[in-house]
Amino acid sequence: MNGKESRQAYGGESMERELLQVVRAFELPEGEIRIEPFGNGHINRTYAVSVEGEKHRYILQLINHHVFQRPDQVQENILAVTSHLRKKIREEGGDPERETMRVIPARDGKPWTRDGEGQWWRVFLFVEETESRDLPDSPEVFSRCGRAFGRFQRRLEDFPAENLHETIPNFHNTPWRMEQLEDAARRDPEGRLSEVREELDFCLRRAEWAGKLTEGLKAGVLPLRVTHNDTKLNNVLLDRKTGEALCVVDLDTVMPGLLAYDFGEAIRTGASTAPEDEQNLSRIGLSLPMVRAYAGGFLAEAGAGMSPEEKKSLPWGARLMTLENGVRFLTDYLDGDHYFAVHRPRHNLERARAQLTLLKRMEECWDEMQAAVE
Repeated sequence: MNGKESRQAYGGESMERELLQVVRAFELPEGEIRIEPFGNGHINRTYAVSVEGEKHRYILQLINHHVFQRPDQVQENILAVTSHLRKKIREEGGDPERETMRVIPARDGKPWTRDGEGQWWRVFLFVEETESRDLPDSPEVFSRCGRAFGRFQRRLEDFPAENLHETIPNFHNTPWRMEQLEDAARRDPEGRLSEVREELDFCLRRAEWAGKLTEGLKAGVLPLRVTHNDTKLNNVLLDRKTGEALCVVDLDTVMPGLLAYDFGEAIRTGASTAPEDEQNLSRIGLSLPMVRAYAGGFLAEAGAGMSPEEKKSLPWGARLMTLENGVRFLTDYLDGDHYFAVHRPRHNLERARAQLTLLKRMEECWDEMQAAVE
């Protein structure tokens, strides 16, 4: 990138100087620094940082403090979890530089720095020669990702989940999400209730089992775990040469939670036969080969540390994460599309309908889903 291109990408010379000032606040090697925009994430602004003479790059991110209102707690969670993972990986003879994220501290020792405007920044080591995919090409790829998230869980089995901050309260509290939907329907601020009666009734008919997981936690049947909470396929880095799943990334939502949340979110996003906002509902189905592949990989790594009750909760995680996302999209549509970014009119309603259709498919093959885990 030449000087002119660089200034355009950063938004001008002033922005480039500000970025350099931020980068120099971190414990990076001496040398000429090059900064380029990186990735296509929607939450945090991300840059790749190169230092002259160094073979490794770094990832610089501006933390979105509107989504994560306590960036310090987000970073404290990430540092605690990755430090634990690095220790476990070394004990197993692995390579912690490639198998988990490494937080680069600021020069004052904190895992973040703040710029002159009070914005929060962080730096990670870049894991080279890797790639990620939005959707699995085959059951084999999905199985490898299941192993990656399973290893993530296995290595954190002895980490005290209660020591982590709950950075997004009620993130996977499905009964609370249902209450938010009912409240939005009562208020109907945009006058949209009449066109979503069928979807609303579909959700409310399932309210009786919306608390199945949260009630299991309260009763002590399901243990509190360290959970990733965003177990999409593109949050696993694959080795570019071997295709093996190496590293779980995007740890912003690491919090105390239930194992079923992570399993369920992976199935919801990876075993569906159509995109999350598919408009042609006839294309939406559940791929049982994908379910079996992911379950096999996940349980091969994490299964030994799970109780029978926890294993039985995994398919419920898929149902509840699908219901929960449908409820959240429908709530946002009723409220006027304030939370999720939309790219066309009724986009959130289309998303809700797609998720509720996927939930129907799960219910239709419920026995097969349970058998995939058992």
